[in-house]
Formats: sequence, C-alpha cells, structure tokens
Amino acid sequence: MTAVTFGVLYLAAFLFCAGCVVRAVMYAKQPLHLRWELYPVPHEEPHRVEHGGSYFEELNWWKGSRKSYMAGELKVMVPEMLFLKALFEFNRPMWIRSFPFHFGLYLMIGTCGLLLLAALLGLWAPALAASGIGVLLHVAYVATGIAGTALAMLGAILLLIARLTDSKLKTYTVAGDIFNLLFFIAAFGALAAGYLSRGEGAPGMAAITGGLLRFRADMAIPPLMQTGLILCGLLAAYIPCTHMSHFIGKYFTYHSVRWNDAVNMPGSAIEKKLMEYLTYRPNWAAPHMTADGKRSWAEVATTNPWQGEKK
Repeated sequence: MTAVTFGVLYLAAFLFCAGCVVRAVMYAKQPLHLRWELYPVPHEEPHRVEHGGSYFEELNWWKGSRKSYMAGELKVMVPEMLFLKALFEFNRPMWIRSFPFHFGLYLMIGTCGLLLLAALLGLWAPALAASGIGVLLHVAYVATGIAGTALAMLGAILLLIARLTDSKLKTYTVAGDIFNLLFFIAAFGALAAGYLSRGEGAPGMAAITGGLLRFRADMAIPPLMQTGLILCGLLAAYIPCTHMSHFIGKYFTYHSVRWNDAVNMPGSAIEKKLMEYLTYRPNWAAPHMTADGKRSWAEVATTNPWQGEKK
C-alpha cells in the first residue's frame, strides 16, 4: 500500500505542475484584454506613483526608454497575495472566512518546503540534521503544519457554511463549489487525523518525506495517514483543472489588464495583434452591435449602429 501512496503522490505532483503550466500558457495566449489604465501603475517611478502620474507626463515620452520598478509591484502584490488586502477593504465578512483558508494553505505550502529541507538534510547531512538546525526545522514544520491545517480547515468550513446559508452567495454557488470545499475538508481532516492518531514508532512527516524521496515502499505508514496523503495528492492534481487555479490567472489579471500600460507604437507587437483581431468576425447576441458572424470586427467597430434609425 505504501508503494501505491508514493506513486499517487509522485503522479499528483507531476499533474499539478503540468496543469499549472498548461493554465499559464493558456492565459498567456489569450487575446489582448481591454486595459484598465488606472493610474498610478505600481511599476512607475516612485515620485509619479505618489501623485498618481505616469510616464505620459514626460515631454516626448515616446522617444525615451522606460524604467519599470519591480519594488513598486511587490509593494502591492505581497499584501494582496498574503493577506487578501482588497477583500479585507471591500468585503470584510467574506475576508473573515476566506483569509484563514488561504493563509492556512500558504502555511501548508511552507511546511512542505520545510519537510523537504529536513528530509534532504537527513539524507545528505545526517550530522547536521541531528544538530540544533534539525531541531529548529522540526519545530518549524510541526508548528506551520498544525497551524496551516487548522486554519485551512476552519476557513473551508466557514466558506462552506456561507455558501449554504448566505442568500447573496446562492446565485454564485454551484455544486462544484460545495464539492471543492468538502474535498479540502476531507483531505486535510484525514491527514490531520492520521498524523495525530499515529502510534508510537510510526514515521512522522519528515520520515515519510525522506521515504518518498527514496521510494521506500517498505515503510510502515498507518492506513489513515496514507488515506490523508492520497487525498491531498488527488486534491493537488485536481486544483489546476478547476477555477481554484485562479492564483495563476491573478498574475495575468494584474500584469496584462490592470498594470499593462505598454504603448501601441507603429510596427509593434501590439499593433500586429490588434490588426489580426480586427479581421475576426464576432457573433454577439446584442442586436445593436450588428455582429452577425459575417462582418469583421473592423466593420462593426467603424459602423454607427444608430445611423439607419436616424434616417
């Protein structure tokens, strides 16, 4: 059974990574989105960000080179990713439910990194693993693992209750949303129960991680813990196949929509894409658009839909 568990975890890790790559490529290949162009854009020069300006303030701005400041983007992205800043500001009740779920997941991801480091130390530097560094690692991954699992489960339960009881959310709730939250609760619950109920002499998470790296099929892992590991692996493989992969789309939403202030210069890649888009033949239901699938986007965009009525 241990060989099956390890096989599922390896396959799940591959499917998760492959699914994330496929999602990222899919988003990257999408047509140019209608840009927001709301200033200040965080990657502008700091003195312009302070007053909401942009590089358009410069005389002959199209002749000079532009500078992009990653620090400005990180100043906005880090609080948003870690603490869901926008949700906190605009929907505090939902933030109370969503923040523990997401922050718990972040802690669990960090726990996986710490477990991997501890396992590698045990394999490559046993003396170092047995020293104070190994003890600190043990304390760190136990603390983050317990806190992360507890917070993620609490958040999932609160979100599930909200989906089932909040009338405002019913319009946006489908069976898949309920299933996803139940999947998280079941996977994390089984893993936590297996870890806490393991008997004396049963391997801990660091030992299991080391066994996974060496594919030690003879390792005696308690059945409940194996169930939790398999469920967590299946959950990881499942995430990129659903809208829960929004963590990938969020990058493109910020950089390709909110913060994209690149200029459409003659002969640029943007111009080439737009010229291609103008040849598309849209088929939209709105009658005032007169987009019947026969006329090109250029024809639709340059036609006054009310011209005939005025006559």
